[in-house]
Amino acid sequence: MKIERPKSKQPLPENAKLVFKGIMFDTYQWEVEGYDGSKKIFEKLKRPDTTMIIPVTENGKIIVALQEQPHKPPFIGTVGGRVDEGEDILQAAKRELLEETGYEAKEWILFDAIQPVSKIEWAIYTFIAKGCKKIAEQNLDGAEKIELKFITFDEFIDLAVNDDKFGDELKIKILEAKLQPKKIEELKKLLKPVEK
Repeated sequence: MKIERPKSKQPLPENAKLVFKGIMFDTYQWEVEGYDGSKKIFEKLKRPDTTMIIPVTENGKIIVALQEQPHKPPFIGTVGGRVDEGEDILQAAKRELLEETGYEAKEWILFDAIQPVSKIEWAIYTFIAKGCKKIAEQNLDGAEKIELKFITFDEFIDLAVNDDKFGDELKIKILEAKLQPKKIEELKKLLKPVEK
């Protein structure tokens, strides 16, 4: 699957200089000449891209994750995580699905790819993973607790729209779909189980 990286609303210019290298965030700065001729320093963060996965089991249940992480209130949403340096986007999604759920999928669909914040160079890729089957136990890192919930399509839509703990960027896409009958039907088709 060929996946193009979405463009940033404010791309890093070629003359941007790395001024701080962090564990997750790097800081870049560059000089800009204002409309009045004055000089200003602009700044932008860069971080690893992220995958989000909506897993659909062989029997049509959607898997969501009730998650806890240090210094963050519990939240519910999709599984997923950071793309490691040099890692293919789809391979990262497959790895995250296996680590966080113990499932693997028969079919992968790229549902959305965006850069949500103009001041952060960061792409989020949302996949639908269909025909998911459990093949292993969860393999979580030490800074996360994940309890899996298996829900219907209607419960998924209700959760995304009405639960304040649903914290993914996906919420906006689901709200848009809920407001347009054609889009909600398209989403329902995408989230149907794989035909056997």
